[in-house]
Amino acid sequence: MARKKEVRPEEFTADPAAQEMITRAEELGLDTAFTRALDMVPCNIGGAGMCCKQCGMGPCRLTKEGQTGVCGATIDTIQARNFVRAIAAGSAAHSDHGRDLAFTLKAVANGQAEGFMIRDVAKLRLVAQKYDIPIEGRSPEEIANDLADLYIAQFGQQKGEVVVIRRAPPKRQKLWREQGVVPRGIDRETVEALHRTHIGDDQHYEHLLQHAIRTALADGWGGSMIATDISDILFGTPAPILGQANLGVLKDDMVNVVVHGHEPTLSQMMVAATQDPEIIEYARSKGAKGVNLSGICCTANEILMRQGIPAAGNFLHQELSILTGAVEALVVDVQCIMQALVALAERFHTKIITTSPKVQIMGATHIEFDEHRALSVAKEILKVAIDNYPNRGETHIPDVRSDLIPGFSHEYINYMLGGSYRGSFRPLNDAIMAGRIRGVAAIVGCNNPRSKQDWLHTYVTDQLLKQDVLVVETGCGAIASAKMGFLVGEAGLEKVGPGLREICETVGIPPVLHMGSCVDNTRILTVLTQMVEEGGLGDDIDQIPAVGLAPEWMSEKALSIGAYCVASGAYVIFGGASPISGMPDRVSDSDLVLRYLSEGWERIYGGKMEFIADPDEMIRRTLEHIDKKRAALGLPAYDPAKFGRGGDRRVLELETLPIAERRAALYGVPAK
Repeated sequence: MARKKEVRPEEFTADPAAQEMITRAEELGLDTAFTRALDMVPCNIGGAGMCCKQCGMGPCRLTKEGQTGVCGATIDTIQARNFVRAIAAGSAAHSDHGRDLAFTLKAVANGQAEGFMIRDVAKLRLVAQKYDIPIEGRSPEEIANDLADLYIAQFGQQKGEVVVIRRAPPKRQKLWREQGVVPRGIDRETVEALHRTHIGDDQHYEHLLQHAIRTALADGWGGSMIATDISDILFGTPAPILGQANLGVLKDDMVNVVVHGHEPTLSQMMVAATQDPEIIEYARSKGAKGVNLSGICCTANEILMRQGIPAAGNFLHQELSILTGAVEALVVDVQCIMQALVALAERFHTKIITTSPKVQIMGATHIEFDEHRALSVAKEILKVAIDNYPNRGETHIPDVRSDLIPGFSHEYINYMLGGSYRGSFRPLNDAIMAGRIRGVAAIVGCNNPRSKQDWLHTYVTDQLLKQDVLVVETGCGAIASAKMGFLVGEAGLEKVGPGLREICETVGIPPVLHMGSCVDNTRILTVLTQMVEEGGLGDDIDQIPAVGLAPEWMSEKALSIGAYCVASGAYVIFGGASPISGMPDRVSDSDLVLRYLSEGWERIYGGKMEFIADPDEMIRRTLEHIDKKRAALGLPAYDPAKFGRGGDRRVLELETLPIAERRAALYGVPAK
């Protein structure tokens, strides 16, 4: 079928490597997500949340004033049900990740997980103490066993409160209890969300959205936070490390294995296996110099921030990596994996290898990962990839890659601001209070081929940095900024406002801090909580001059993240289209739910969720919100003219002066 519109790669993506590979796909007559999105017109009724297909009496499309579903469901009920179900799916995806890690921790504690060990005993002890697990005189394995049991219990628990919420600010916990949204058990809230949205159940949009919050909190202050804790305990808490990102990290003379997905257990073992002398020698026996491992999506972030393993790209790079012809195996686990990979790989030599018991793809090779024999499985997968190396044909690897410094865990941020003995968030709070840092923006989330890849992420980031807003990032958004050069120290000198530049110079940090994968958005919650505990910026998260943004979101996980951040007190802005926008010009009250997510949730939680397509409007509202929070705290109004005349910049200016003037400027003029 002829394409209706000409393909212009520069309209699809801001990334030059991606542009090059889209052009190659066109030359070969191959589709990608970019061109499929061009050809597939989205349903405007479903896209507005005005379609219900929860039972066999439908689907019902409510496009006329006063229309209801066959069962009598109104537009607000239908939209709220759809939204709750999306959040339940996103919460389930993150929380199931956490559950698997809890079982892995249990296996490691009992010596039943080949190749794994407890790498951060200090974090293990710190986390255990938060839950009153005894640590004195006990081995790490004993402590880990008790922590694993506690965390596993949170999933099936039926009554009471998920223990992780005690790590939120006390005032926030009190609010959640008053509103009845503290999760009783992680699985219970997801199950109840599906029950409430079944035909003939909950039919009041505000009541439905109350449970959306409870389900999301089971993710953010439950499954995701559990996942981050255990990943750090087993694989090490991230600290800054030099890495690279983009398709140029692939090697012509090595076996290229790309890991893609979200769970760190397999990818960590793949890192270990690639360094095994047996594997290196086996690769050489096939004519390669060795095995080159890289990552895509959040699996990339997991091994990037701990071992410096390069990232081949973010979500929309998965097909492009195959198009290089240089990838022997694309190894996937769960989430954000396109079914299109198999058909595309058949045009090249790449093997698609699924590894999760939850995920199989028709036509892919399945080698199931088992943590009890983790290293053995990783070696088996690598040998399949190595055996495929002689089948490689012509390659086309873009010569595009960028340096970056990932690994800014909340523990490291605390350390970098005060050292081993004086670690504290005090300097960060002071910088915000003084106005050097205007506020904080967390820019997170996916890529979406219905918007220009990476452009919204990087444009919003670039503009906020110039306004002295410190940016923290996770997931595909972090990789987008890495590809554009925001995650290196030099960016703190060249791409920021005068106040933020002083901070970057003094501390020695990039202006954009890479904090991990999408489950690691909980690190951002922890940072905000520690800022509250430090004092000076209010006594709850909703008072901090901070905003969360997901400019290119596409997954249900993003909606769950947004909802738990709102419940925590944050203003959250999504780019692109709203899944519940309605058509208020045709059907009154079809934007009732959309308005409630902003106005209603803000009244209750102090946070709100909005969908804004225009990036300049995103930026305007972000700065307006930050300035409003500064004013409410009694902080001075943001004034960039007050900063930027000290530090390295002043020294550099002095060095340009003639020697006599420089001496006079430094030491003064002798008295006469």
